[in-house]
Amino acid sequence: MPPKPRLSSPAIGNILEVIRTKREELRKSDRKVCELVLADPKRVFNATVAETAEWAQVSQPTVIRFCTSIGCQGYQDFKLRLAQSLALGTPATHSVILDTDTPAGVTEKIFDYAITSLDWVRHHLDPEAIDRAVNILEKANRIEFFGFGASGIVARDAQQKFPLFGVPCGAETDAHQQIMVVSMLKRGDVVVVISNTGATLSIIETARRARDRGCQVIGLVGMEGPLVEFCDVVLLAETLENTNIYTPTISRIAALAIIDILSTAVALRRGAEHIELFTGMKRNLRYLRTTTDRF
Repeated sequence: MPPKPRLSSPAIGNILEVIRTKREELRKSDRKVCELVLADPKRVFNATVAETAEWAQVSQPTVIRFCTSIGCQGYQDFKLRLAQSLALGTPATHSVILDTDTPAGVTEKIFDYAITSLDWVRHHLDPEAIDRAVNILEKANRIEFFGFGASGIVARDAQQKFPLFGVPCGAETDAHQQIMVVSMLKRGDVVVVISNTGATLSIIETARRARDRGCQVIGLVGMEGPLVEFCDVVLLAETLENTNIYTPTISRIAALAIIDILSTAVALRRGAEHIELFTGMKRNLRYLRTTTDRF
């Protein structure tokens, strides 16, 4: 079983989302400060320790203890991290779309939610796992991407990018086709399994069969599940998925960003000759577009 993904320190990321995830772990008095911050972060940002303590109905030492319990070095460090979080936009906890929202309000909430969530993914993504995945993909004889639903869309996007590097690629989103394809793979081929839950039975079976065929398996998952046991490298894209029915699927956006990271990193290792071929391909594609230069 591959080593578990190494997460960054919680205090490094968006502090409002750190607070949200740690809320249930806090002492009862500390939780009062937590609820105050989540309810009105801008108000707390402009407050002194004394004012925050008064509004939360706790002592000033409790406010300081709350700050250290979420990974900050004190109240001033907490306010600095709070300022950084507010600069990213409204946190996901405040981005639930209501049936009374105007189109302008929906626009603001969706962008805020996506920006905040992607920042969370960035600070929790293991750079060593990315490096190992790039090493594997760079040497692959063939790459197959597998996923269902939103993860299937990510697989199709990956299939579009990787053939540009001279590597045969495929993407299957049907369970029967996945078993057929994986049964024909050979040692030296690479399988990328994509699953936000890490628990989809068909994807787990596909990964297991790929390992049996001698393939290396890269898992792109949103959380640790049974799938990671059959992966040589695990890319954990932990997102702030909101169950509200109107919320966009941030897990798909995060996975697409990671595919871009992998494909770009592999391209950079191909050298000057590949860059020249890639530039020529981009130039040829211009002829498929309608521009005034052609007439």
